[in-house]
Amino acid sequence: MATSMPPAVRAAFEAELAAARASTDLDAMWTALERAHVLSQPWAWAHTRAHWHMLVLAVRCRDRAEAFGQVVRLVVGGPGSLMGRAPAGNTGRTSVGLMTVMPVPDDLAAILDGRTEVTT
Repeated sequence: MATSMPPAVRAAFEAELAAARASTDLDAMWTALERAHVLSQPWAWAHTRAHWHMLVLAVRCRDRAEAFGQVVRLVVGGPGSLMGRAPAGNTGRTSVGLMTVMPVPDDLAAILDGRTEVTT
């Protein structure tokens, strides 16, 4: 596993976080954070940041179940990344099991595989 996030992945990750912050639509916010989560999984700090942003949104939405699930994920997500145990494609929401592997969207897979450069 790479110790630092490649620049193209970092740019895409930060762009998704920015999209979540800029949106006024809750569904769009969650979608952007889920995409950021998928991008972040191999890197402990970014993975933890994705779950932090999800926790903040869950609290904002007053969704206790999601907030509790995000607290759990904050505790286990970073260590899971460090051990190489983060399940690929997992969106990071509490509606998905902690270890559920999911398909990685094609555009994110291309970024993660280094086949696509991200422009900001």
